[in-house]
Amino acid sequence: MEAQRAWRTQPGEILRQGPVVPVMVIHRLEHAVPLAQALLAGGIRVLEITLRTPVAVAAIGAISREVPGAIVGAGTVTRGEELDAVAAAGAVFAISPGLTPELLAAANRGPIPLIPGIATISELMTGMARGYDHFKFFPAGPAGGVKMLEAFAGPFPGVTFCPTGGIAADNYREYLALGNVACVGGSWVAPQRAIEAGDWAKITALAREAVASSGR
Repeated sequence: MEAQRAWRTQPGEILRQGPVVPVMVIHRLEHAVPLAQALLAGGIRVLEITLRTPVAVAAIGAISREVPGAIVGAGTVTRGEELDAVAAAGAVFAISPGLTPELLAAANRGPIPLIPGIATISELMTGMARGYDHFKFFPAGPAGGVKMLEAFAGPFPGVTFCPTGGIAADNYREYLALGNVACVGGSWVAPQRAIEAGDWAKITALAREAVASSGR
């Protein structure tokens, strides 16, 4: 709980711990710890474990307990009760693909910070009205990509983003070159084929290359 309290009011600090946040889809619990260790070995500390599989919450717990140095978060959070569950498992932040008034209200009462997802200016303004200034921009590619984030910067200079969706090794540096982008989220550093094969060395190499080539 001390770690959770330390990060509670600092989503910006979480997002600035590294240029790339891996979007991790874990299907087998035994993959959780070695996957996290491989990413840390490549220089990536902030880990987003998506709530897309039955073992996701258990994976958050395992990594939180067994991988010192990892900053463990939950992705694809859509309901208030999920915030409580992932916080109890050890997550120190949560990311949602979108926002609802109910989710924002639950997050404001909850034990860990939420980084809500937005795709439009109206959604951005809804979040700002609830006190948020750090957002996931999702799905980044279909929602306008770099040009949309550049457009956001004019009227909303105090807002920071983590774009996710359609971001890969060939375009992530374009996003990181923007002043209102703290980091990017993507799955290319933790590909499913490598996870299923247990090719942790490849994942470490992908993570190391992503960090080294980020320009940050």
